[in-house]
Amino acid sequence: MDPTTIEQAVAALRNADGLLITAGAGIGVDSGLPDFRGSAGFWRAYPALARARLHFQDIATPNSFTKTPHLAWGFYGHRLNLYRRTVPHAGFDLLRQLGRRLAHGCYVFTSNVDGQFQRAGFDPNRIVEIHGSIHHLQCRHGCLHDIWRADDFHPVVDEARCELLSAFPVCPHCGELARPNILMFGDWNWLRFRTDSQSVGLHAWLRTVERPVVIELGAGRDIATVRKFSERVQGTLIRINPRDTSGPAGTLSIALGAREGLTLLAAALADH
Repeated sequence: MDPTTIEQAVAALRNADGLLITAGAGIGVDSGLPDFRGSAGFWRAYPALARARLHFQDIATPNSFTKTPHLAWGFYGHRLNLYRRTVPHAGFDLLRQLGRRLAHGCYVFTSNVDGQFQRAGFDPNRIVEIHGSIHHLQCRHGCLHDIWRADDFHPVVDEARCELLSAFPVCPHCGELARPNILMFGDWNWLRFRTDSQSVGLHAWLRTVERPVVIELGAGRDIATVRKFSERVQGTLIRINPRDTSGPAGTLSIALGAREGLTLLAAALADH
């Protein structure tokens, strides 16, 4: 690791008045969450879908809730159970500590739907879930434009077959099948007003911050929503990623996983 990069990152954090945390799926790997990078990684996590030759783009669609609802909810029900029992790794707490040092604190922008930042104790009013949340449901048809929490839904899943065994969640208004309030592939019925409201708060916060630093973690190129947003913010970008570290001029790249990179950064900050 280039010590100059770490020194520049420490200097930027010491000068900053606000921390924007941007995160993709890679941040969760250190918590034991599966890496869906490519079909091989996805099929290792879901061998039943491998046997059926179904890719992530095949199951993560609204159409799957119409054609194969037991399989669709087997997949999302398994993920919901997994995220509920996953303990966020120590890097999340290091991020909270970094944010507490700054005048305007921190804000989170993530493409992850797992709710791990909330579980790690971040202020839920300072989190933008740009692709929605698995912990919220909506009607398959977008009935009444309502979104509700999934707290009362406890899926029982046959993991070997990736099929839901328990009753489907249903819309409280029309009785139709409910689905996660997540932006899927080819999705025209995703209700985005919850995410839009979160985004309004983030942009208001950014207008108050004069010297922002962006710490981006585990954001890939395949779906580059997080990377593009990180690069649009007018501030120093610290990109922590074991593989895809390139960026615009001025990007401070740390080629490590999220927990290891944050531990290194926090230690360097404490030494200065």
